[in-house]
Amino acid sequence: MTTTFRIAASAIFVILSSFSAFGQSSPASTSAQGFHSQVRLLSGGRQGESWLSGIEIKLDQGFKTYWRNPGESGLPPSFDWSASENVASVEVQWPAPKRHEDAAGVAYVYSRDVVLPVLVKPKDTGKPIKLALAVDYGICKDICIPAHADLSVALTESAPQRAVIEQAMAKVPRRQGLGEQADLSILSAVSPAAGTTHFVVTVRAPAGTSPALFTEGPENWYFSTSKVGPESSAVTTTRFFTVTVEEKPKDASGPIPLTLTLVAGEKAVETQVSLDAGNSSR
Repeated sequence: MTTTFRIAASAIFVILSSFSAFGQSSPASTSAQGFHSQVRLLSGGRQGESWLSGIEIKLDQGFKTYWRNPGESGLPPSFDWSASENVASVEVQWPAPKRHEDAAGVAYVYSRDVVLPVLVKPKDTGKPIKLALAVDYGICKDICIPAHADLSVALTESAPQRAVIEQAMAKVPRRQGLGEQADLSILSAVSPAAGTTHFVVTVRAPAGTSPALFTEGPENWYFSTSKVGPESSAVTTTRFFTVTVEEKPKDASGPIPLTLTLVAGEKAVETQVSLDAGNSSR
């Protein structure tokens, strides 16, 4: 997808979002009904020095919403926590997405139901915590429609949705070093020649699975990923992905941090690598 198309799509989404949000004057509650979707803010009790919450998005059959990196089409959810009370920081965690391809391109999505776990640190551990969220997200089938919700929840010891949040946390990719010897791992990321616009990622996945690789870089870096043939054994399969740098800033320099997320079945890992401006990875 070209930069011009992305900018145009983003502008249309922002304009439509303003209409979507207009007129919603009802006070915030723990849940809100949207276009073919329902959003809920969950409460999960204490988690060490933090508190657990979660953003639950339920979608009607056939509809989808987007991961933090939407891929070639679509836009990710955006979160505004500024109306919260006694909150020092909020960290949203992201379960692994699915790869979806159609006429609009390749998108990284969630379908049906998804819970995004949230870790909340209070300013004062002895005072009550009110978590308030204004969220904008896309609901897509044949076309993408923006949706908006204003939600709030008191975080208390009662933890009514803790089990649901913990189930979602189990689906968040585990952080793992490059080359770790595990049944699911990213073994290497190597550019085949200096100055090339692509690099090869070698991964290991359990035999019988069909792994997917998601590549994320800084703003204005765009990548495409294609799978190459496997080398199989009875237990694991070594696979190769070609990651192509489709677009990058003209003034790019120095090492560029990349996040590689590898998903196979119900397992997922996340590995940090770096790419220099000439596309040599390490």
